[in-house]
Amino acid sequence: MGGTASGKSCVGRVLESLGAERIDLDDVSREVLASDDACVEELVDAFGPEVALGGALFDEEGGRWVPCDGSWSVDRAALARAAFATSEGAARLEAVELPYIRERLADRLTAVSCASSRPATCVVEVPLLDRVEDLLPLADDVVWVRTGKDRRRALAEGRGMDGGDFDARVKGQPTDAYLEARATAVIDNDGDLATLERRAREWWDANGLEGGGDHGCS
Repeated sequence: MGGTASGKSCVGRVLESLGAERIDLDDVSREVLASDDACVEELVDAFGPEVALGGALFDEEGGRWVPCDGSWSVDRAALARAAFATSEGAARLEAVELPYIRERLADRLTAVSCASSRPATCVVEVPLLDRVEDLLPLADDVVWVRTGKDRRRALAEGRGMDGGDFDARVKGQPTDAYLEARATAVIDNDGDLATLERRAREWWDANGLEGGGDHGCS
């Protein structure tokens, strides 16, 4: 777990390279926005037709929004602008999207557990732990990738995120105190990339986990 630009995805990829099954909730969110028509329709209803890629029209007879080009797709940039402009907008986005994300996560975890040759370890990258706290009993360990806010901001800006966008997102994320209280292990991200990768491998080894070869974090 960890907030925006904390390095949790890098740690997740290292653990994946060592043999873990990796599920990134940000990727699950993108899957939902790309393929779940019911979710997209709810988002258009909540934020307006501008968040639909290609636009949307309101069908007065049917009493619902319909996509202009015949299929639903989200304009992610427009949705981010609409949702993260205010705390109320961010809460509205979560209220719509989280049930779909949780359902898809449950499906993914079920598929992993039922596979004939499943990995011994499944790593779920969680950006907003407080939104899925009731799922914590399913986890053997809760690993926090701890990164200072100033460093996270610099990393986020380095990969193209607007500083104002970063600040707005972080404002709605769990505090360090909250994450520390729930973590069973901490991996500090206060050095270079190689150091973070090494610490991820050390956590893996310390827990006696087994898997495939190490390909690092690209």
